[in-house]
Amino acid sequence: MSILDKMVEDGDGRFWGFLGCRYIKGNKQEVQIALTAGENHTNSMGIIHGGVLTSLMDQAMGMVATAAMEVDRCVTTNLNVHFLAPMSQGELIVTSTVLHQAGRSITTQSEVRDASGTLGCMSTATFRVAKSRV
Repeated sequence: MSILDKMVEDGDGRFWGFLGCRYIKGNKQEVQIALTAGENHTNSMGIIHGGVLTSLMDQAMGMVATAAMEVDRCVTTNLNVHFLAPMSQGELIVTSTVLHQAGRSITTQSEVRDASGTLGCMSTATFRVAKSRV
C-alpha cells in the first residue's frame, strides 16, 4: 500500500472525512483531491468558506510533501493563501505539486478550481519532516 493510499484509508475518521475529501490521483510530484462542496461548506454570504478552501489545499500539499519525501509524517511550517474568485457549491478540484525539496523541508503549491475551471484560490506551503512518535 502506498503512502497516499494509507493516508486516504486512515482519513475517514479524521478531518479529511469530516470535510468530505475524495482522493483522485497522486504520486511524488502531484496530488489531486476533490470535494463536492455543499451548504455546510459555505459562509454567511453563501460562498465556500475560506477555511474550507485553505484546509483542502493544506491537505493536498501535505499529501504530496509526504509522498515526495517518502516519509509517514510531515507538518506544515508555513502556509500562504491567495483568494482569487468566490467558489460556489459543487465540485471543487485541488491540485498540488512540489516546487522545491531540500533536506527535511519541502515547498509545495496548490490551487482550487471549480467544475468550469475557474481558479478560486492558490497557495504555497513549506513542510518539514516530523520526528517519529515516541
